[in-house]
Amino acid sequence: MNLQIIEKDGKAEWAVIPYEVYERLIEDAEMLQDIRDYDEAKQRIADGEELIPSEVVFALVHGENPVRVWRRHRGLTQDELAAEAGISKSYLSQIESGKRQGTATVLAALAQALHVSVDDLILNEHKVDATNG
Repeated sequence: MNLQIIEKDGKAEWAVIPYEVYERLIEDAEMLQDIRDYDEAKQRIADGEELIPSEVVFALVHGENPVRVWRRHRGLTQDELAAEAGISKSYLSQIESGKRQGTATVLAALAQALHVSVDDLILNEHKVDATNG
């Protein structure tokens, strides 16, 4: 390889290499980062991080009621979720239909029952629409 070392005060300061070698080094560095990212993702999954199916993400992005989306994703009926959260089925139905928003206490109970954060259950019209940027 054609390599030129430029020194300053007797110490190597710069290395001049052919451009194709530079490009190969960049590609190798990017590949190494991809491998590290993959390994980290695999470890997070092994540590219990949940993978969210695209159907859930798309339903949320398209404005479907988050409580309903997460309840269905968890495979719960309205009766089961209402019982676990300590509310009536009719109250849950009203939350899912948008007729009621639910108190902070109720949303916290629903979030705990669904294993999500309260933020995951709040329908926020100001969130960025992933389809429009």
